[in-house]
Amino acid sequence: MTGRRRAGRQGGVRQRAASSPGTGISLRTGGLPGGGPAALGASSGGPWGAGERGSFTAELAAGLPALVLLLFAGLTAVNAVTTRAGCLDAAREAALAASRGEPGSAAGTRYAPAGARITVTASDDQVTATVRAPVRALGALLPRITVSATAVAAVEPGLPGPQP
Repeated sequence: MTGRRRAGRQGGVRQRAASSPGTGISLRTGGLPGGGPAALGASSGGPWGAGERGSFTAELAAGLPALVLLLFAGLTAVNAVTTRAGCLDAAREAALAASRGEPGSAAGTRYAPAGARITVTASDDQVTATVRAPVRALGALLPRITVSATAVAAVEPGLPGPQP
């Protein structure tokens, strides 16, 4: 900064009061000493010296892997919820088909996600279908997560017995 000072400025933070008409609310806004782009560090002689150069790159290099990990975790969660919904649909269809006397496993296979295992058990008055499917966690290198869904249906009266 040169030896000259503008009239009315004594250094430090300058503040302006602004008020909304008719509301009586007063807002205070502040500025940096010197004002303009030079005060924001746009020139090499700004308040942030040359020792701060490259700090954004270092922070980005440290924070970007965490952001990518968070993105992969979110995508895995969405994939797991979608697979669980598919398992629930398949279990419901398998239980309903078995309760009507149709093959439950065949009906569930049409709706099940890829790689799912379907088990149908029948008792005297109800049919239970369980579907389990694997979900890849954060790509192909980590172990799989298994999601499952179970549905129960009452055996239809007057029809042949349930078929697993």
